[in-house]
Amino acid sequence: MNRLTLLLPALLLSACATVRTPPTPVAAGPIEVQILGLNDFHGNLETPSASVSLVQPDGSKSEGRFGGAAALAGTLQRLRAGKPSVTVAAGDLIGATPLASAYFLDEPSIAALSAAGLEIAAVGNHEFDKGSAELLRMQRGGCDKHTSRVPCRLEAFRGASFAYLAANVLTEKGGSLFPGTAMKQLGPVRLGFIGMTLKETQTLVTPAGVAGLRFADEAATANALVPTLKAAGANVIVLLIHQGGRVADTYREAGCQGLSGDLLPILDKLDPEIGVVVSGHTHHAYACEVERGGARRLLTSAGKNGYLVSDIRLQFDPSRKRVIGRRAANVPVAGVADPQVAGLVQRYVDAAQPAALRPVGRLPGPALKNADDGESAAAALIADAQLAATRGAERGGAQLSLMNATGVRTDLKPRPDGTVTYGDVFALQPFGNNMVVTTLTGAQLKAVLEQQFRIESGTAKVKSLLVPSANFRFSYDLRRPEGQRIVSATLNGRAINPSARYRVTVSNFLASGGDGFSVLAEGTEPFDAGLDLDALEAWLAGNPALPTLGRTAEVGRAGA
Repeated sequence: MNRLTLLLPALLLSACATVRTPPTPVAAGPIEVQILGLNDFHGNLETPSASVSLVQPDGSKSEGRFGGAAALAGTLQRLRAGKPSVTVAAGDLIGATPLASAYFLDEPSIAALSAAGLEIAAVGNHEFDKGSAELLRMQRGGCDKHTSRVPCRLEAFRGASFAYLAANVLTEKGGSLFPGTAMKQLGPVRLGFIGMTLKETQTLVTPAGVAGLRFADEAATANALVPTLKAAGANVIVLLIHQGGRVADTYREAGCQGLSGDLLPILDKLDPEIGVVVSGHTHHAYACEVERGGARRLLTSAGKNGYLVSDIRLQFDPSRKRVIGRRAANVPVAGVADPQVAGLVQRYVDAAQPAALRPVGRLPGPALKNADDGESAAAALIADAQLAATRGAERGGAQLSLMNATGVRTDLKPRPDGTVTYGDVFALQPFGNNMVVTTLTGAQLKAVLEQQFRIESGTAKVKSLLVPSANFRFSYDLRRPEGQRIVSATLNGRAINPSARYRVTVSNFLASGGDGFSVLAEGTEPFDAGLDLDALEAWLAGNPALPTLGRTAEVGRAGA
């Protein structure tokens, strides 16, 4: 059995967790050690219904349904059998989760991952969805109530048997929320791990959830911890970071073709001693060596939802105390399920079933999300529902509604007879946000729309699209300078007046400045209009038509 102890060296920026393993005989020649990497599990206890297209090393593609906590546990057991191995994760194990996990505050997901043998995990932005106090409960266990939901509804919650790391998540006193580093001994190899989330986490969750916390620069934090890990005897330093890249075809068993994204500038600044980077956040899957920041590093991501596991192998020469070879591949999660985890999952699925199967309304066809977080029928449906729920004077007097496309988590697909269930809408909107009606001037409304964009690699791109209710339209031109990209904005066919006042419905996440929409926090006369899920349920009860699109438009683009 592994024991987890906490050390507090005087010069550490953060605490260090040490995962101790009984000593094993030192091999005479080179040995191979294994790191199994996960990321962005998002509480997918059951095998997701979506079919995954996986690009194989030879360029061919295979299709299949992968994932599920029991299959994940079985796959990990199979991969690590007979090998010196450690299982790690790069964030977003919980948050934005399906009903069977979220209904129970993600307690079953923590329990399932613990039973599957996860040992070390970096925090991600979604770990903070319900606040830092609830995240601490996920680690420590117990039934303290920090949300509107009741904890320990099915059984006592023991907390995670794995160690959360949060090197760059700093409290008001200057220490880290969780330890920043961990050590793992595998035979003669001493592995040092640094774990952290992306520094933008503060803008990606409800500000109340990260109150009192500061998110430091990723590369600077990691580099500052390298000397301490080296002094503690680390032969290999591994960074677990909830930030990632994007590749062609999204899910790859191996290779990083077309690699781009916010992780690359971080890699460019990392200490060359950091030789392995296990990443996440973007939901893309890749595994390759990259030459960045004056070093050749092994880089992996296992995609999302437990579809894949990154199988990392390091060849180590004990006599020279150095890595002499390394490779990685993403392995589909399929095959023999672990019976203990299967029983756990079934227990929670059964308990959530009455709520999940309750009909809430009908749709004439599927309302699909946009894979690139653009305008979609699913986002438009939510925006229309929220305006309908808040239009009355007694409900806030809203004139329009805005829905962030990144908050749409899945497609909404009715049954063959058109029926939509509570489980369906919960999967679409799993965050449990409240709606807020706030007053903005026309000038502020335009400023909010301007905050949808950012510069990436010198090019203006949509950062987070705001999909409006049917009565609002806007167009934008990415070729224009910052602050001037909104070309037009109309409400009920009339141009927005900069000096007029408008009542706008958004989620409490957006209203408090989430997703970088800081201008929304300047709104006045806020009215709490209740749960977003209740609004969508009420809208669907009226059996609405599918929304029409074209509410947003990019101008000046080829083919536009």
